[in-house]
Amino acid sequence: MTGTALTWQQLRDLKRPEFEDAGDGWHEVSGRADADRVRTDKAMTAKLRDTQDSESAKAAVARLERLSRNYQYIQTESGLIRTTLNGLAAELADPQRQLKQALDEAEGLKFTVHTDGSISYPAAVVCGDPLAGEKGEKNVPGGTAQGSARLPLEPHPGLNGQPAFDLNPNPYAAMAQDIADRMARAVRSAAEIDRRYASALRKLKAAAGLDVTEATLKDVAGDTAAVRRAAGGYLGEGVPFDKSPAERKDWWDGLTEEQRQEYLGVAPDLVGNLDGIPAVARDEANRNHLPVLIDSLEKRGGDDARTMLGGLRAIEDKLGESSVPRMYLLGIGEEGNGRAIVSYGNPDTAKNVSAYVPGLGTKLDEEFAGGTLKRAHDTVIGARRYDESSASIVWLGYDAPQNVDVMSKGDAERGAPAYNEFMSGLGATNENKDPHLTAIGHSYGSLAVGTAAQRDGGIPGADDIILVGSPGTGVDKAEDLGVGKDHVYVGAADNDVVTQLPSKQQSGAGYLGLLAGGPLGAYVVGDLADKGDDDLYFGKDPASEAFGATRFEVDHGLRPIRDMGGVDAHSQYFTPEKDPVAADNMARIVAGKPDGIQKEGWR
Repeated sequence: MTGTALTWQQLRDLKRPEFEDAGDGWHEVSGRADADRVRTDKAMTAKLRDTQDSESAKAAVARLERLSRNYQYIQTESGLIRTTLNGLAAELADPQRQLKQALDEAEGLKFTVHTDGSISYPAAVVCGDPLAGEKGEKNVPGGTAQGSARLPLEPHPGLNGQPAFDLNPNPYAAMAQDIADRMARAVRSAAEIDRRYASALRKLKAAAGLDVTEATLKDVAGDTAAVRRAAGGYLGEGVPFDKSPAERKDWWDGLTEEQRQEYLGVAPDLVGNLDGIPAVARDEANRNHLPVLIDSLEKRGGDDARTMLGGLRAIEDKLGESSVPRMYLLGIGEEGNGRAIVSYGNPDTAKNVSAYVPGLGTKLDEEFAGGTLKRAHDTVIGARRYDESSASIVWLGYDAPQNVDVMSKGDAERGAPAYNEFMSGLGATNENKDPHLTAIGHSYGSLAVGTAAQRDGGIPGADDIILVGSPGTGVDKAEDLGVGKDHVYVGAADNDVVTQLPSKQQSGAGYLGLLAGGPLGAYVVGDLADKGDDDLYFGKDPASEAFGATRFEVDHGLRPIRDMGGVDAHSQYFTPEKDPVAADNMARIVAGKPDGIQKEGWR
């Protein structure tokens, strides 16, 4: 960091490895501080707290906790300095290379580069015409003075006041100006990089006698954000966004531990949603990014931001609670109606993994954190009764329809590629030789799953597909979903109005009812209980004989009108308290034990 205007000589002579060596030194400091913090917490504080209960012991514990915070602060800040220095060294490489290339060209042409960046070049003499060529040595200004190249055609007053042009006969003039301009661009680029990283480093200063409190540790987030702004380009340059999940896993595995910590601590948003990154790393990244995302939404304001804030804060609260199995945050984002991917159980170590796609009305809000996540938790609790090695995921990686757009396949078609990439990522990171993967679609989510299954290659790694509360999958036969019809399972309550939606060919009343009052309106107006065929809005009824899937038993719930059941039957499949039969059947399938399910006849 120069602190003054950068010159081309300083850029030329810059020894970038010295920044990297300094970064390595700060990394050693960070590592030692972390090791000391762990020893303080485990070898001293924990033992003292467990074995002593006196006032002096409590005072000692308080002092040890303060020491631990100091070590944590040193670890974090030293790591940020390392990232900043490494980023500075990496980003200065390109302008330094451009400058040296220009200087080499000048030397090869026998040009003289002056201290101020101007360039002298030889005169050009045309034989036989001493007036045609330039005589003597000429200069072009360096880019620090002006950056416009000298044109080979120079206008001057001609006959009758009209401009005339003479051809500049010295070819060196344009060459020299081009070199001067490239030197200037390289210096300007390096100066901008210098300014950006200097600003970040200035924030990483600790006052003498600093008392590291919990509030101080929270303020570290501001330092991290400053480094993220400075080094974002450096960190993002190497991330394989356009590669397959398997290639991304290879990239992650090839990083050093120090490099991984840079991404997890400084740029968690770059890897937290990246399919192919191991679940433990994604969880750490997203937990680190969650407060940043919350802060961003708070500053944005507006109804949509407030809705997502409700969901994210509720997820944050859940992450702070103890859960069995452990909760993993595999994805978060503010795109569209919000993104959230949550797993109960580690999907990389579990032999059985399910990924559930929610449907109509789902978005990142408090209801998602309260109700939708519970469905995944109930599913894994049930599955673990049959195989302890099970994990269950809620995948809100797309915009589920919120109202009348439920009549369009658009959301499903846009979400299908993302779901398939996620499933491919599960297969890439799972540590078992042949994991058992189950795709679950509820409501409109079953159309998203069906659409994903119709893409080339089907749903990567999927062994079974479960469809519950489905308005159709976009296909007319279970065998078209790519896993074999015997591996497609359907739960459809007779009083679930979504499983009774009118087909597009049906006329009038039912369609208008859907448009005006949603699924219940379609049921009421269209009297769909007696529609007399097995076509639904998005294709053949998955519970019909013509579709050919295995239909499992469910509680059919209250009738929508007569028993004032509304749409309750559509929302209870996952809930053991309301539909223990359906929940148990799905748990068995997820655990890879489908032989014990209770079957039901086709419609």
